[in-house]
Amino acid sequence: MKDSVHLRNLTQKSPARWQHFAHGADIGIRGIGATKEAAFEQAALALTAVITDPSNVAARRMFEVQCEAADRETLLVDWLNALVYEMSVHGVIFRRFEVHIEGSHLYGKAWGEEVDVARHEPAVEVKGATYTSLFVGRNAQGEWVAQCIVDV
Repeated sequence: MKDSVHLRNLTQKSPARWQHFAHGADIGIRGIGATKEAAFEQAALALTAVITDPSNVAARRMFEVQCEAADRETLLVDWLNALVYEMSVHGVIFRRFEVHIEGSHLYGKAWGEEVDVARHEPAVEVKGATYTSLFVGRNAQGEWVAQCIVDV
């Protein structure tokens, strides 16, 4: 990966978006949105995009995920790691996400399908989200940002 920021899905009408950023052998993911929930959803989409092009994934099955953490940064890591767990255990990949945060609780839904190696052409296996470069907060434009490094 080049040192430049990789910005995708800019054609959406929504200000929510995701990015990858370089970090040694691992990959940084960043979700940006008008709300904390939107940023978490976009971070999850960036997680999928580390593996494959999300537009090649169908939203056939829905999985529910719940997390609880003492702070919003740990909640992001727990959310992403719960998705990695679901992908690993069920052999699925996700395309769409919905997040609701109430205090220290995250209630999430993820829609996807079973991995089809020929169609999805997975680039890497994500082992998990880390605490490296972890940040959940607002940027200078007032948008919510949720980011961390994922171990690949």
